Amino acid sequence: MATLLLATVADLLFGAAAALGLLAGGLPASGSLLTGLSAAAVGVAFAGIAALAAQVLPTSRGANGAAAALVGSAYVLRGVGDALGVPSADLLSATSAWPSWLSPIGWGQQVRPFTDADPVPLLLCLGLGATTAAVALAARRRRDLGDSLVPERTGGESGGWSSRSSLGLAVRLHRGALLGWALGGAVLGALAGLIAPAIAEALDGNSGLQAILDRLAPGTTGDPVDIFATAIFGMAGFLAAAAGCQAVMRLRSDEADGRAEAVLATPLVRLRWLGSHLAVGAASVLVVLLSAGVAGGAAFVAGGSDTGRFGTSLGAALAHAPAALVFVAVTGLLFAVLPRWTVPLGWGILALGLVLGQFGDLLRIPAGLQDLSPFSHSSGLPAESLDVAAVLILLAVALAGAALAALAFRRRDLAA
Repeated sequence: MATLLLATVADLLFGAAAALGLLAGGLPASGSLLTGLSAAAVGVAFAGIAALAAQVLPTSRGANGAAAALVGSAYVLRGVGDALGVPSADLLSATSAWPSWLSPIGWGQQVRPFTDADPVPLLLCLGLGATTAAVALAARRRRDLGDSLVPERTGGESGGWSSRSSLGLAVRLHRGALLGWALGGAVLGALAGLIAPAIAEALDGNSGLQAILDRLAPGTTGDPVDIFATAIFGMAGFLAAAAGCQAVMRLRSDEADGRAEAVLATPLVRLRWLGSHLAVGAASVLVVLLSAGVAGGAAFVAGGSDTGRFGTSLGAALAHAPAALVFVAVTGLLFAVLPRWTVPLGWGILALGLVLGQFGDLLRIPAGLQDLSPFSHSSGLPAESLDVAAVLILLAVALAGAALAALAFRRRDLAA
């Protein structure tokens, strides 16, 4: 109950901050307040869902993964419902298709605070949050401490191939999370291939929508399908960077919980232990981007595009790998230099890189600040050509960061 109350307070504070930000931007007070309430209500709904997942699944990683997957699924359902919806004549709102009504995020969006305000859908979010929270509390009372509704699976008698090397162990530890990230990349790629043609049709003769798309993919001109695909694959690059950074952050949790000390008490060299996780982080980047590129290419071809779109989509996704690898190396360096701050600084730097690199022009951030983000130097394929020099520089920065991380980690003691 204390955790649920804390989550509710956090959601209300987030909603209040959103409302104040909109008010500061000069938007109407009623719409700003309703937008903040909508954000808070969606958060309450997912707080209840997460609480229930914590009672059902045996591990925190499983519960976190399931809750995150449900958030992603809700986002995708909302996106599909909007894409299949019917826009109004003034293009200020749209009547969403039925998939949006399967998503708490879709319910929050149906409030339409600045056009046709209707707070009733928020009751759905609050009802879902209250129901799932009540079920979670009831399940908590009925189960033993440390137990779960789904029993934890016992391990095998031996570790198999994954126990024979530090790299094998790292792969085993991250394979479940990597599968989730890869599925997310595939969803983004599929959306690019399925929705881009519809977006291009909607852009025909609509200068307002064209201006919005130009800001999402700044500096690009040409085919609207290419511009939209560039924007989506740019988001896939951020998803890949997040997957790689999470893999490296596992080093910190192992160190803080004492598992690293047990592992390094064996003949395993600490640089090999660090290198294994960095290698898995780099591989995670490539796997997520490959998933996005393959899914996007397949969706384009299935939608009637020529087969050349498959290779184009694959290249557009992989073009963001060098920038994502820089973030993986930076996270490794943070672990080596500031171990206790690895997780907050790692996610914070990644989020800052996303804002500066992907939304810098949209938010009118000065170009000098945008250039601080590796994403700003990624080639926006297929709307623009590949910048080979930028690719080489980003790869060199990533390698230098990994080398510095190895040197720094070699010189410090383990930290609780």
